[in-house]
Amino acid sequence: MSLPVSEPWLGDAPIDWPRSRIRNVAQLSPGFSGLPPNPDEDCTVVPMERVSDDGKIDVGFAQAFEDISSGLTLFEAGDVLFAKITPCMENGKGAFVESLPTKYAFGSTEFHVLRPCHGVHAKYLYYYTFNPIYRAYAAENMSGAAGQKRVSSRFLKDTRLFLPPLPQQERIAAYLDASCAAIDAAVVAKLKQIETLDAIASTVLHRAFANENWRNTRIKDVAAKIGSGVTPDGGAAGYLTEGVPLIRSQNVHFDGLRLDDVAYIAKDTHAAMSNSHLHPGDVLLNITGASIGRCTFVPENFQEGNVNQHVCIIRGNHKVDCKYLAAFVSSPRGQGQVLSSFTGASRQGLSHKELGLIEFPLPSIDVQQRVVSEIELQNSQHAQLRNNIRSQISTLTTYRKSLIHECVTGQRRISEADLRAITGRAAKVVANTAHEPTHA
Repeated sequence: MSLPVSEPWLGDAPIDWPRSRIRNVAQLSPGFSGLPPNPDEDCTVVPMERVSDDGKIDVGFAQAFEDISSGLTLFEAGDVLFAKITPCMENGKGAFVESLPTKYAFGSTEFHVLRPCHGVHAKYLYYYTFNPIYRAYAAENMSGAAGQKRVSSRFLKDTRLFLPPLPQQERIAAYLDASCAAIDAAVVAKLKQIETLDAIASTVLHRAFANENWRNTRIKDVAAKIGSGVTPDGGAAGYLTEGVPLIRSQNVHFDGLRLDDVAYIAKDTHAAMSNSHLHPGDVLLNITGASIGRCTFVPENFQEGNVNQHVCIIRGNHKVDCKYLAAFVSSPRGQGQVLSSFTGASRQGLSHKELGLIEFPLPSIDVQQRVVSEIELQNSQHAQLRNNIRSQISTLTTYRKSLIHECVTGQRRISEADLRAITGRAAKVVANTAHEPTHA
């Protein structure tokens, strides 16, 4: 039997679980539990990036107490960390501090620290505050300016709790430990399958251009145009919400153009930038920045557009199929030449001259199109497999979230038999993930 409560995220309260609030069972922002450390005593230091979104914490770094910034947040073994700032809070950053190599630790100023006092099992409290449904509710109640919103101490302390007896809390925490370990191991196995697919796709591309009977040529020998554009006057401030697309490096990907965040320019600006007009069949290559080397082609149904200075247009002549050329540049052989062409600390990108010197095999147009068809067939099959695997990962992730919520709010009751069963299953899943090869 259950009773309604005032916070919608909680659902109905189990009638046999007493209600409380975090402030009644845990101390927020606690002080030293003993004497402060000596100036030369090592203390663990944990910045935000050393805490994961799924409760893991890296405690491998330490400093002398006298060298640690006075503004950092104190915590100890047995405490619960809760990231208070957006987007870390929404992403689930936080941890139960199982153990520390030092007596004291100091973390990011953006952590709330909860120290369980009485009536609550520490790991149960961690899962309660980790609960993604609770975090979504907390996000709705953050305060502060956009990009700097935080969960207030008052909100966290006033968070309502359902508290079953301590042995039951311990059982719930152990059940969630085992369940989450099994789910996480299954997700890791799925990600390895995607890695395997990517490796196979790379091998397919390598073999597609490995015929030793094909003569080599250079890009400049089959290119009617090699060139880039510019950023219009005014930069990003001059971009429009509609008009002519301006293709930037973030729009160029190996699997095609992505126009969900494309910038637009005015028609007259487009006309004035005639040197960077796009044509269907143009090969596009990112030549600067972190995405250097990403390559695709302009599809036949593309109407009009421009590129900026970070994207190079390669417009082939009648001797080369645009899809074939884009596939080669995307292949291990092509990427090797692209990436080696701008090696050096002082080099900012790939010049059009260097790009023109890249060599590639050039069979007849008929053979090029057959190669493209074979690559597209393989890519289609791999894409379907990837989508299936990603769907499975999404299902596992959603189940993990709902399981935590149901267990800590009493919607799912955990018995000793449940705990024994999941512990056995989780051990097998984790062992299989660690020792068995994965197959896509």
